[in-house]
Amino acid sequence: MSSVPLSTLDLALAASFLVIHAALSLALRLGITRQILVAAVRMVAQLALLGLVLETLFRLASPLWTGLAAGVMVLVAGWEARARQKRKLAGWWSYGVGTAAMLTAAGIVTVVGLAAIVGPEPWYAPRYALPLLGMVLGNTMTGIAVGVDTLTTAAARDRTAIEARLALGDTKWQALSDTIRDAMRSGLIPIVNAMAATGVVAIPGMMTGQLLAGVSPEHAIKYQLLIMFLIAGGTGLGVLAAVYLTASRVTDPRHRLRLDRLDGTR
Repeated sequence: MSSVPLSTLDLALAASFLVIHAALSLALRLGITRQILVAAVRMVAQLALLGLVLETLFRLASPLWTGLAAGVMVLVAGWEARARQKRKLAGWWSYGVGTAAMLTAAGIVTVVGLAAIVGPEPWYAPRYALPLLGMVLGNTMTGIAVGVDTLTTAAARDRTAIEARLALGDTKWQALSDTIRDAMRSGLIPIVNAMAATGVVAIPGMMTGQLLAGVSPEHAIKYQLLIMFLIAGGTGLGVLAAVYLTASRVTDPRHRLRLDRLDGTR
């Protein structure tokens, strides 16, 4: 069984649901009509460009170009994670913390997955490396954005309680322990929910693609399990790194709460 080619009319029919959503948003005054339409146009443009880029990268199979493409993906993911936070760290920290955490976590997990488990030849083959990195990076980005946002919001909200614990002699890690746990839990909930629903509520996209391409369910399931394990590992490492880096930034070596390091908070 091979995948069925889609016509422009087929895509237009599917896109009509977005038009309905935009119309409902306008009628109900939700204020997101523009965002829906802009996001849809942006998605179409990005995927069209991605198709051209991937075709070139697959043909070249160069470690340099594959690395550059991976770098761009990490940088954009860092920007998107920053944009999803209500309270941001001041200065370049708001971008640097999430980006560094994603680069470390997604990089480690993707390299291990490619070099030690999947084993394509060469191991950096863009046909395998970029899709795998994209899946790990996308989920890690969501976890980091939620985790960091939870921590900064809770630190500002619970300022009095945290400073009271510091005044009573707690270290900054002791005073922030509850906040850090809540942030970690919030950042990991999306991937935990995804794992719990996989195979019962949802058939993941990669597995669906393999089934449509004629791969046996047994092999498709094994690859999907591999992807989910790698995604969960990357998300866990990324959230851990980002939350602790952020906690360190909103405090100082003298064990004081430094909310002045958040934009718009004094």
